[in-house]
Amino acid sequence: MSLKEDLETIKQNGLKEIDASTDVKSLNEIRVQLLGKKGPITQALRGISKLPVEERPVVGSFANTIRDELATAITTKQTELENAKLNAKLAEEKLDVTLPGNQVALGHPHVIQQIIDEIEDIFIGMGYQVLSGPEVEEDHYNFEMMNLPKDHPARDMQDTFYITKEILMRTHTSPMQARSLEKHDFSKGPLKMISPGVVFRRDTDDPTHSHQFHQVEGIMIDKHITMADLKGTLETMTHKLFGDKFKVRLRPSYFPFTEPSVEADITCMNCGGKGCDVCKGSGWIEVLGAGMVHPNVLKMAGVDPKEYGGFAFGVGPDRFAMLKYGVNDIRDFYLDDLRFLSQFD
Repeated sequence: MSLKEDLETIKQNGLKEIDASTDVKSLNEIRVQLLGKKGPITQALRGISKLPVEERPVVGSFANTIRDELATAITTKQTELENAKLNAKLAEEKLDVTLPGNQVALGHPHVIQQIIDEIEDIFIGMGYQVLSGPEVEEDHYNFEMMNLPKDHPARDMQDTFYITKEILMRTHTSPMQARSLEKHDFSKGPLKMISPGVVFRRDTDDPTHSHQFHQVEGIMIDKHITMADLKGTLETMTHKLFGDKFKVRLRPSYFPFTEPSVEADITCMNCGGKGCDVCKGSGWIEVLGAGMVHPNVLKMAGVDPKEYGGFAFGVGPDRFAMLKYGVNDIRDFYLDDLRFLSQFD
């Protein structure tokens, strides 16, 4: 048998093996066997040197043609096998568009942030500006400018986290009163602002207290401002947050930075004012502290108390959230239990 006949036989047998292969791995083994350095074509080509000189180019060209045909057949078969594998996988993993989709969980603002946002919207609607101040505050603004000098006994009412003797974690957002009063130009109109934020006190955490909580401080300073303006403002806020059926009453109290000072109560949400265990039979729930800004606070900020006056109040969004949603333990808001928090989306 001639060398050309041997090469033709190798080609025909190789094509049969290629066609019969069922996976890429076996096909690759066939490629190595046929076209590798130890394969039959390579071995056949080594016998060309034994042929007459005039036959060598013809047989060499024939051998290269067979090599190319086998390589092309292998590539074609590989593509065919890969496509078949892909189609089988797609058929197995096909998407049934008639099935319901997977629900994607959407986040939402924390319930306390929702209350703060509501309060901000209410006061922006009444012409107030929203200001923020530093959480790490100076004693000067946190206490002294609020009519609480170094030796004032009322400082004991607010257990304070001190960083140094003059720097502390703010115990209320009231320092923004002083900062705003110092900067405000009353020739351009009254000062109307609220300041929401986190405050810190060395309280023992329990169902109604936390060492870290939220407060919204508000202040209105202009000429001829009275306690009636304060009550009207608090009533507007209460009705917007809880509904028109809730009433507001003011009781005398004491705060160093207001004079006179009041506690504000609203109708008990649990009994509607009839009296129950929640309100201890009174029909009222205490919600915030307020009063007319103390003349000393105005003086220290460079504002003439004989010409200007006004009111201030401090709202606890945490307390409002507890009342609005009937939550008995303030700590529930801070435990990051999504089963609890997802109720308020």
